[in-house]
Amino acid sequence: MGCSTGRCALFFLCALQLVTVLERQVFDFLGYQWAPILANFIHIILVILGLFGAVQYWPRYVIVYAVWGAVWISWNIFIICFYLEVGGLSEDSELLTFSLSQHHSWWHEHGPGCLHKETPATSLETLDGQALVSGIDCALQHRYVEALHSTLQVLVAVLGFVYACYVVSVLPEDEDSFDFIGGFDPFLLYHVNENPSHFLFKQVYL
Repeated sequence: MGCSTGRCALFFLCALQLVTVLERQVFDFLGYQWAPILANFIHIILVILGLFGAVQYWPRYVIVYAVWGAVWISWNIFIICFYLEVGGLSEDSELLTFSLSQHHSWWHEHGPGCLHKETPATSLETLDGQALVSGIDCALQHRYVEALHSTLQVLVAVLGFVYACYVVSVLPEDEDSFDFIGGFDPFLLYHVNENPSHFLFKQVYL
């Protein structure tokens, strides 16, 4: 099976998206960020769907991937605005945790170059009874780490959207003509559907 330039680029971008979003999913799980966890999970499924559609020449799947790509870009722009507190948003809100916990981004305590300070759990706010670990004097604040993660997702998603539109435009008819065993081959259909009486007439003539 050949691989055109657009499809090969889409394969690479989908693979890159899967790797980066899986890395992001791990840290969102560690930080109990339930809204990003749900969004990442949907993104993984639809990227795999788009990759499968490109491999099997099914443009409808690629279209679904492209539409989700636009939604994913919007979501990551929201995450950037959330952590940079643009437009009245505040990262101190419990929006990303669905108000189920008071956890923050994992990078808040474990960012690059952070010094760690343990605080005894004497407050009623710490329901698990464990010590809190706060990061101080971080070389890169957690909000910028999260913003950079989302920026990378936006850039890759924009390229994926562009190449998905290109793949759909160059393969408009392949969804109905592709088959693993050649069942939709016009040559085979012509011979299978040939009138049986024609063969009978040939045999009698001979």
